[in-house]
Amino acid sequence: MDAQTQLELEAAAFRRLRQHLMQDRTDVQNIDMMNLTGFCRNCLSRWYQEAAAEKGIEISKDAARESFYGMTMDEWKANYQTEATDAQKDSFKTAFAENVGQKG
Repeated sequence: MDAQTQLELEAAAFRRLRQHLMQDRTDVQNIDMMNLTGFCRNCLSRWYQEAAAEKGIEISKDAARESFYGMTMDEWKANYQTEATDAQKDSFKTAFAENVGQKG
């Protein structure tokens, strides 16, 4: 497979992941994603923002998040976010420290 085709396939898979999280599985909470996988929608939006910055493109945190929520974060929270349990919050502290906190 040539490099351009690989890039296009990877981009298509990424777009499908984003659609899956924005439309198909709005029930999946960020805290559960972070606790199980070490990343969440916010991480994806941060990585997107960082990749843009590497190309000299400035994208605000809110704009980057809208790319992974399909709406503002406040709208997402009002429509889909549920209250985290104490157990989820405890697990999140560990997951965040291991996956995000150490990176700055």
